Amino acid sequence: MSMHKDPGTVAVSPRTLAERLDDVPASTWTSCPQCQLPLYGPKLERMLRVCPGCGHHLRLSAVQRLDAITDVGTFAELDGGLRSSDPLAFHDSTPYPARLERMRERTGRPDAALYGTAAIGGRRVALCLLDFAFMGGSMGSVVGEKVARAAELAAEEGMPLVTCSSSGGARMQEGILSLLQMAKTTAALRRLSTAGQPHISVLTDPVYGGVSASFASYADVILAEPGVRAGFAGPRVIEQTIRQKLPDGFQTAGFLLRNGHIDAIVPRAELHGVLARIVDFHAAPRVRNPAPATAEDDAGRRDGGEPPKGPEGPVDAWQAVQLARHPDRPRADEYIEAVFDDFVELRGDRMTEDDPAILGGLARLDGIATVVIAHRKGRGTAEAVACNFGMPHPSGYRKARRLMEYAERTGVPLVTLVDTPGAYPGIRAEEGNQSAAIADNLAVLSQLRVPVVSAITGEGGSGGALALCVSDHLMMLQHATLSVISPEGCASILFNDAGQAPRAANALRLTARDLMRLGVADEVVPEPAGGAHTDPEGASRRLRRALRHQLGRLADASMDECLQQRYLRLRAVGSMVER
Repeated sequence: MSMHKDPGTVAVSPRTLAERLDDVPASTWTSCPQCQLPLYGPKLERMLRVCPGCGHHLRLSAVQRLDAITDVGTFAELDGGLRSSDPLAFHDSTPYPARLERMRERTGRPDAALYGTAAIGGRRVALCLLDFAFMGGSMGSVVGEKVARAAELAAEEGMPLVTCSSSGGARMQEGILSLLQMAKTTAALRRLSTAGQPHISVLTDPVYGGVSASFASYADVILAEPGVRAGFAGPRVIEQTIRQKLPDGFQTAGFLLRNGHIDAIVPRAELHGVLARIVDFHAAPRVRNPAPATAEDDAGRRDGGEPPKGPEGPVDAWQAVQLARHPDRPRADEYIEAVFDDFVELRGDRMTEDDPAILGGLARLDGIATVVIAHRKGRGTAEAVACNFGMPHPSGYRKARRLMEYAERTGVPLVTLVDTPGAYPGIRAEEGNQSAAIADNLAVLSQLRVPVVSAITGEGGSGGALALCVSDHLMMLQHATLSVISPEGCASILFNDAGQAPRAANALRLTARDLMRLGVADEVVPEPAGGAHTDPEGASRRLRRALRHQLGRLADASMDECLQQRYLRLRAVGSMVER
């Protein structure tokens, strides 16, 4: 064997990674600002600039954001030539016009916002996005004008508005004119709301000041990317003002969700799909004729008189209470999954917290767009404790009211599913004004200008249940109950013996059969033999048929007549004689 070297080969000494990277264009590689992982540029772009190591969401330009949330090639920009002037002749370290020109050269954009129309999931929307790279996404005259024009366009052409915010707040170089953009944009959004079109706000890191306190927060649905920082005042300002160190996680996406300020945290890769579902909900039909009645429908539907008797015949009141409380009875989230075609949960009361005892969001039933609100008890001990056993705080009822008003603004019917021992009777609930929260719901439901159908699926405890019960049609599952107080509470107060609960249950006339006779319930939905817990799928099918029929029946009714009938129904409640 020859031992001489092949003259065509060249010995290459080993090179370190750093040495090899020196030969790669600088723009090809970057590092994650959170975990410092080296990131290959083209791969990072394919991953929508989300770090594969720690999940950190790196910042996107407005154009990159368009690619991430809209259908490819559908965006059409409007009024792209709008440019800020220099109303104050402002000069700090650089004259304002020179600063603007430098930003235009750096970003290729005339200002920090672009707006126009696009498709998301095949549905047309108005769209306005901020680019943090242009003066920190600050809101001056051009940004405010584009947001307002986008809202007006959505109202005029009857389509949703989607905004994506990334901003440090107002643009100081435009002074009071910048501040007033807050009022201008929210006024335009109020007109959009009055026109019945939704505003979906997407928060991307960061969102502060005038943008946070105006159009970014004034929305029907607010979504945030993971890791977003958002609030009115920045953390440095807060610490300097109150002289306190802020807690970990302050003003982050998790903080916003826990405190009821946003509806959901959505990873960037999922954002297009979630937006498409929400936009599609608003394009769903609002009017549908009643589905043809079937023999099973007729067997389950009554306009009065004796309700249907199940295969085991009627049960007494205490048996009904036990069945209504059965631990295996279907819960709200299980009914929603089985009854509705799609469901997007919305969270938070926009003030203090998200109460898990109230579950609500956007759904479709047989294609009909519907807002659903339900009491949520939870399944199993840990979940039941987390949901406070289905006993809402005031924040839960405020969340419910927010969703009721959402249904009214967008003209979709409301369905409520009731299953609660009652409103939570605790110190924090009283501090939060539980009474006013329930009273507000009763008042809103009495005049809500959309069809309302309520279904009591388990136990209906006192005012906490009634806060979701005022409706055009009240149905009860066969073994559900509705009462002014629990049988145990009644027995303790009136019979001085909680052990007399079975006697109290019968005296209270709280069964579906009793409520039909009293004219309170309109319909009893039969349950499978032995109760809904023996066949949850069968119980869900029957509930679905009943809800579908009633929504169809109410869809073509005059809303003025519905409201009049709803009021007369409430006025007729009671039993008295006059002498």
